[in-house]
Amino acid sequence: MCFWGLSAWILSLAFLGLLAKLLLWDKNYIAKLLPQRWKAEGGSGEEEDDKDVFIPAWKDFPSGCQLICKSSALANCLLRVFQRFLDLDRGGWFWRSWPHVQTLIQYMLPADRKLEFARDHLQLLDGGIVALDWVVGPWKAVKSRGGTSTASSAPVLLIIPNPHGWLTRNVHQLCLLALEQGFYPVIFNRRGQNGCPLTTLKLPQFGDPADLKEAVTYIQFRHPSSHLFAVSEGIGSGSLLSYLGECGSSSYLTAAGCISPVFRCQEWFEVGLPWLYEWSFLLYQKMSLSRYTTALEDVVSMKKVFKSRSLQELEEVLFCFTRKNTTSWDAYWEKNDPLCDVDEVAVPVLCICSADDPLRGPPETTLPTELFKTNPYFFLLLSQHGGHCGFLNKGPISWSHEVTLEYFRAVTEFLHTEEKMNGFPHGKSSIMLHRRQRGTLQKHDPSPSYDMQKMFSWKRSYTR
Repeated sequence: MCFWGLSAWILSLAFLGLLAKLLLWDKNYIAKLLPQRWKAEGGSGEEEDDKDVFIPAWKDFPSGCQLICKSSALANCLLRVFQRFLDLDRGGWFWRSWPHVQTLIQYMLPADRKLEFARDHLQLLDGGIVALDWVVGPWKAVKSRGGTSTASSAPVLLIIPNPHGWLTRNVHQLCLLALEQGFYPVIFNRRGQNGCPLTTLKLPQFGDPADLKEAVTYIQFRHPSSHLFAVSEGIGSGSLLSYLGECGSSSYLTAAGCISPVFRCQEWFEVGLPWLYEWSFLLYQKMSLSRYTTALEDVVSMKKVFKSRSLQELEEVLFCFTRKNTTSWDAYWEKNDPLCDVDEVAVPVLCICSADDPLRGPPETTLPTELFKTNPYFFLLLSQHGGHCGFLNKGPISWSHEVTLEYFRAVTEFLHTEEKMNGFPHGKSSIMLHRRQRGTLQKHDPSPSYDMQKMFSWKRSYTR
């Protein structure tokens, strides 16, 4: 029975690959975005098929990946680690050049093994609730760590899924691998998603880091002796980048990673996605919102929500044209653009992207290469193939997870080595001190009279 079920999945994916090849990749998707961005950057607005704008900044690996970054000691360290440790984007897998298949596998195939969670419901300052799912099983994964670290001392890995609340196969695999390698994974669930109750008439705006900031503070409070890392999936990177920019050098994170991030978010909404992805995400969001139709009717027109025909229209109805106030689309993005405070980011950020990502669009216009070439905290690992959050390697296993976890270990070792060599206090390496002189946006140490216990209230439940 299992054999025939697996065969059915393979045949279905082969059919979807052919369908994607024929129907999904719309040349107008590229044509609509290229002139707009190239003209804004002083280009001609015409497609140049033979010109590769990344070549001068690429550092090549034998596997076909490139590291785009500003030269620095940390960059040289990461380059050596990637060259020594990784064999990325291996050849021999005949589906690797089908980006839609790589993408759809992560959204359609079920997870190999079910995870076991211990859920914390965190009540926020405004009365809202977010949920933190701590991965505590399966037991085989925990046992494979060899008992080298306990939950209280293990490095904590905060995983931020896409903002639709869709926990993909990709997220499950990352949690499982992190658990096996000694990390303590925890999944951040936004208000009203994945069983987290919606207790206030407030939905999280795109890129708003307020809820994430409180969740990170709570995690650091619960695990003060652990290194804290964060990794985001797809457009969920908007919240992470906004958090890093708003908190600056006062962020509690040691390092961060983004898998298939979307950088030009306003244009991403305006251009739209290939129709299968657009309608799938739109339908999933409407189904999630339908649970709160009566309650949300007081703040937004739910009739317009369910009649919306694009992700941009849905975003406008939910946040720009509410019953209490109205704001323009451009003003909304002036406030919520994840890159608006990117110059304040003061922790290393690795972004793993593919050149054939069907959701982000062509790399020439959707990847801010100047950011990676001028900012010492940002590193872009760009592969030729991988789709959106796919990066499959001779089967339904993503190599981006191994890269991300190895990157976190490399950054930790680099910072510890630099502290010892230069005599910095513990946790105060030069890469972190570089921007601390510019001031902070969030106090790192509470005042003596501040009671952290009163700030948080939580309820833990165990799920399988």
